[in-house]
Amino acid sequence: MPTPRDVNAHIGSQRRTDPSAARREGPADRAIAALAEGQHGVVSRAQLREMGLTPRSVQRRLEAGRLHAVHRGVYAVGHRLLAREGWWLAAVLAGGEGAVLSHATAAALWGIRGTAATKVDVTVARDRRQRARIRFHRTALQPDEVTTEERIPVTTPVRTLLDLAKRLDQNRLARAVDRTELLRLTSPHSLDASLARHPTAPGARKLKAIVESGRIGATVTRSELENRFLAFLDESLLPRPQTNARIEGFEVDCVWPKQRVIVELDGAAFHSTTTAFERDRERDRVLTAAGWRVVRVTWRQLRADAPAVRRDLSGLLLDGR
Repeated sequence: MPTPRDVNAHIGSQRRTDPSAARREGPADRAIAALAEGQHGVVSRAQLREMGLTPRSVQRRLEAGRLHAVHRGVYAVGHRLLAREGWWLAAVLAGGEGAVLSHATAAALWGIRGTAATKVDVTVARDRRQRARIRFHRTALQPDEVTTEERIPVTTPVRTLLDLAKRLDQNRLARAVDRTELLRLTSPHSLDASLARHPTAPGARKLKAIVESGRIGATVTRSELENRFLAFLDESLLPRPQTNARIEGFEVDCVWPKQRVIVELDGAAFHSTTTAFERDRERDRVLTAAGWRVVRVTWRQLRADAPAVRRDLSGLLLDGR
């Protein structure tokens, strides 16, 4: 899809080649442009009607190229180029009052997982005729399952995970849950509440199994865990370590040489085999014998027990400085 820079260049080109365009624009056109500016370049027929435009005045603007049909009753203003957010909001506007972005498209908006789908997922409260570029889902959402992100009405991350659970297999769903946790968009408590509200929803059993397994974070990569830990240190006002340094012949994740403290980041994805377990314990024994204090920190601890981790590390890194 075109980028906002492409859109701005296109608009600027139109204005340079048609210097009379600004003179032809009246108060209504300026009001339409202002509305579109806050809506990723799109407006709905219902919104134009609320502004006092008649069907004939809308048609004149379509014929003049000031409006361009995107869906029935939804228009791009001034140009045909839209960024993906414009296409997404246009689909929501086509769904009518109460419509929200959902499912795979909502996951893409939140950054939970990408999508190559050609249709935009939109949840509506009443039946809508399916359209070529929109997939409507009829569901009655609760008020706390809907929010706004990037100026687009969308299902919350927790509700989005519940909707994804119907279509994703266990492994891909686990990765989506971990990604949501990594972005700090949700928590096990909010997932529990959603599952309690919708115990028989399609996919709820898969999602519940992931939550109850205690393995949230199992698919988090080493670099993702390291980035989260460094952010945790910054938030806790703790000094940053040297990373991936060699100490006593071993490569360690994080080290503070002055305090002689080492933190090893334990992720199930890269410390779960028997060989890895034995290697880790050998490393801990050798380092401890050499006078290093070795602490192991897991994804679950960072997520669910951060105050205790902060207290313990503060005692090791700050006391006696």
